[in-house]
Amino acid sequence: MRLPVPESGPRRVLAIATAVNMTGYGVYLTASVLYFTRAMGLAASRVGIGLTVAGAVALAAGVPVGHLADRRGARGSYALTLTAAALAMAGLCLTRGFWPFLVFASVAAVAQSTGPAARGPLVKHYGGDRPAEYRAYLRAVTNIGIALGAVLAGFGIQIGTRRAYLLLLAVSAACSAVAAGVVLLLPPLPPEPAGRGRTWIALRDRPYLALTLLDGVMAIQFRVLTAAIPLWLLSRTHAPRWSVSAVMLVNTAIVVVFQVRASRSIDTPKAGGLAFRRSGFAFLASCAIFSTLSGLPAWLTVTLVLAGVVVHTIGEIWQSAGGFELSFALAPSHAVGQYQGLFGMGMGLGVTIGPGLLIALCIDWGTPGWWIVGAMFAVTGLAVPPVVRWSERRLSAPVRQPGRYAGAQSSTSSGPVP
Repeated sequence: MRLPVPESGPRRVLAIATAVNMTGYGVYLTASVLYFTRAMGLAASRVGIGLTVAGAVALAAGVPVGHLADRRGARGSYALTLTAAALAMAGLCLTRGFWPFLVFASVAAVAQSTGPAARGPLVKHYGGDRPAEYRAYLRAVTNIGIALGAVLAGFGIQIGTRRAYLLLLAVSAACSAVAAGVVLLLPPLPPEPAGRGRTWIALRDRPYLALTLLDGVMAIQFRVLTAAIPLWLLSRTHAPRWSVSAVMLVNTAIVVVFQVRASRSIDTPKAGGLAFRRSGFAFLASCAIFSTLSGLPAWLTVTLVLAGVVVHTIGEIWQSAGGFELSFALAPSHAVGQYQGLFGMGMGLGVTIGPGLLIALCIDWGTPGWWIVGAMFAVTGLAVPPVVRWSERRLSAPVRQPGRYAGAQSSTSSGPVP
């Protein structure tokens, strides 16, 4: 699972910062709920409410932070989100009550969700002619970091004491702080001059808003393997418990090996739209496989679920690669951070509503629910190419009111960008 290491310079520095930060996030992601319930003594229901509120708060922060990165400089803005994450982890180490937990968990969620928006202009600048491919590389690095963090968290969870959990959160805080320091090693990236006219242009770009919504629906798939499949395997099948870990191992390995390769061939908005269409059918196929697992012998269940995971992960790679291309290619160069923040809101929404929707359909309803979810993904994938064409027509249309928008260039169009 070796990855090509970027040449020395800003690309490598940004990759190192991402790896360190995601290692800390992997620790937090794996151990946080157990820390809140077992070490802090909060009821599971209150933890669920708190994390839901924190996620809702984080959804609203992406566009403003992305705009801050555009106007004030991406390097400082990204370092600020990492510093906020470190402070949030430190705060969670020092608190025990529900309301302080809610405050610091919200800060942590905002820092995590806005980091990609603040980092967007850096990826655009240092990614050269193919920022989407470099973003795909960073996603592979992200998966490696989260996996490493999960392994580190496992040692603390095995010990299970309050001190062990506190040490895990301290490690997470330290990783975010170190990552912020690494980001500051990057050369300063000058802020982009603002386009004339309205400030929040991303919120008025209807084709981009539609793509954001469609990507949000497709992002529900990220919860299939982390929420629906574990519950489905343990409650409705004869699969052994270790199969849950095998699912995540196979998914992570495929993403790490093939994400960058898949992104190299998705280098235009048209290709990005077609990638979404293919991913929708892949998700439909994987949901069809998952729907057949109930009542089968254990060996056949494990075989089929791993086959379904392979198909699902191929769809995940296509969707991610298509999203990387569309989110950059259809955004004006002077507002990359703002547009990245908006696009990230779609994923955040999908990841937030995904568990409840999937549990209601796939676990409570069973086999028919899996087919409904698969059909939802397929229909959503089919809807993306027409919306991409709508966005491209908007990009290439002549500006009727001079000065209202900046004349930024799209990667696929010589016309002015609204």
